Amino acid sequence: MSEAAVGLTPRAEPDQRVRRGPRSTSNRSRKVRRLSTADRVTVALMVGLPSMVVFGLIWLPALSSVMLSFTNWNGVGSLSGDDIIGLDNYTNVATNYPPFWPAIRHNLIWLAVMFLVATPVGMFLAVLLDKQMRGSRVYQTALYLPVVLSLALIGFVWQLIFSRDQGLLNAVTGSQIDWFGDQRYNLWAALIATSWRQVGYIMLLYLAGLKAVDPSLREAAVIDGASETKTFFQVVFPVMRPINIIVLVVTFIESLRAFDLVWIINKGRNGLELISTLVTQNVVGEASRVGFGSALATVMLVISSVFIALYLRVVMKEDR
Repeated sequence: MSEAAVGLTPRAEPDQRVRRGPRSTSNRSRKVRRLSTADRVTVALMVGLPSMVVFGLIWLPALSSVMLSFTNWNGVGSLSGDDIIGLDNYTNVATNYPPFWPAIRHNLIWLAVMFLVATPVGMFLAVLLDKQMRGSRVYQTALYLPVVLSLALIGFVWQLIFSRDQGLLNAVTGSQIDWFGDQRYNLWAALIATSWRQVGYIMLLYLAGLKAVDPSLREAAVIDGASETKTFFQVVFPVMRPINIIVLVVTFIESLRAFDLVWIINKGRNGLELISTLVTQNVVGEASRVGFGSALATVMLVISSVFIALYLRVVMKEDR
């Protein structure tokens, strides 16, 4: 007997009726609610005010430094056309300014120590604390405490250790070395002091990255018979690629703009020349060569922008 004979309706019709309901609902949900005048003012303020602050505190001083780098203005009086000297400041920086190349070398040494010493130590401490060992919260607080302190205060703290007459290190070793005054040792002493702070910062970044790793990845590696070291370097470490990039960029920028510690020690002289201290010495020092100091600041800006551009490129590529 056929379905029509018993009064049954075809099965396709109920399906079609069921499908029509969500379509009409979705069409209603697609209606866009227009913003009121108050909403538009709120959005404009939320976007406009931070943009104005960023432009006034970051972009405007940066652009002004670039413009002043092409002049010989000394910071006194108005800037006139006679002050424009073109690329002479950059030529003098590279050829007629003896502290420049030692400062570049010191910044590179600073970067190497931060990247090859402080970063691995911070990562190792993060791995230990991630194991939830007894007292890990206390150790984490103690290791992160130097990050809260300013580099200027850290300089004063380490002066109590490296002082020639009353320092703890000379008292223990029985020597009379001027760790901060002798240019054979002062750079390495400053690096030890800043590494003490940098280790805690790197530890916190990697600890946050380790907490975000999916535990199933480690369990799968253990099931496959991988050792703990092999699991970390072949499974966990590649997963933390975004953290590795952030650490690389932060380490580079921190190494390039290192200033507070060496300025407290000896104002960036006698073996502690850095690009940041040279900028300060020329802009606000006795020489008051604002144009020349702006050229040094522009060089530092260009170098740092290269790594920032690489970082943004990697991040945007991952977002795609």
